[in-house]
Amino acid sequence: MKRKAVILAAGKGTRMKSDLPKVVHRIDGKCLVDYVIEAARGAGVSDVCLVVGYKHDVVEREIAAKDVEFVLQPEQLGTGHAVKCAREFLGDEGQTLILFGDTPLITAETLRRMGEYHEAQGNTVTVLSAMVDDPTGYGRIIRDEQGRFIKSVEHKDANEQELASHEINSGMYLFDTAQLKAALDQIRPNNAQGEYYLPDTLTIIKDQGQKVDAYALDDATDITGVNDQNQLAEAAEVIRRRTQGNI
Repeated sequence: MKRKAVILAAGKGTRMKSDLPKVVHRIDGKCLVDYVIEAARGAGVSDVCLVVGYKHDVVEREIAAKDVEFVLQPEQLGTGHAVKCAREFLGDEGQTLILFGDTPLITAETLRRMGEYHEAQGNTVTVLSAMVDDPTGYGRIIRDEQGRFIKSVEHKDANEQELASHEINSGMYLFDTAQLKAALDQIRPNNAQGEYYLPDTLTIIKDQGQKVDAYALDDATDITGVNDQNQLAEAAEVIRRRTQGNI
């Protein structure tokens, strides 16, 4: 089955204290987003699209991979809006992987395993999640008493009971493309931020009787994003250890 990837790379990255778009900061000479593109390719993705915004010309010039498409998100109106901008790229069949350009630690192996889980379980959507000690600020995966997926809720929109969940939504997904496109048409900015949230598509798809599930990692390292210079240094250290075969 054909699998495409949409990589969200439109953000400015204010906390990096740099004029450069966040995704073109470098580790070992490669842009953060180059690592994500390589992981997607390694997981069997045929076509890659970057959703760009802030200084998009810099992003388009700096990344090493030349065989990717670019789509402009003129305003940052949420993850759902970003994916909508890539609507034409998605096509009408196969699967779509949604990734972030600032997560250089994601691996092809993790994405492959998520894909295998997606197909083995007969899922329409699979969320990549992880168990963490401190989930503050992250969207939460909510399950029922039998461990079945109920929904994903943003931290700012979660109630006290939902905030008790330590399973976080990485923001990375594998969708059946046709169902994703149909659900994108139905999301609305009815939340604390006034944005179009991609996780709202999960509820829409689930309410239609389709199977939504989360593939949970025991170690959250792979989904760690880079938001400031300290996190950039930490990611560089992980990559250095991986390169040397220490982890």
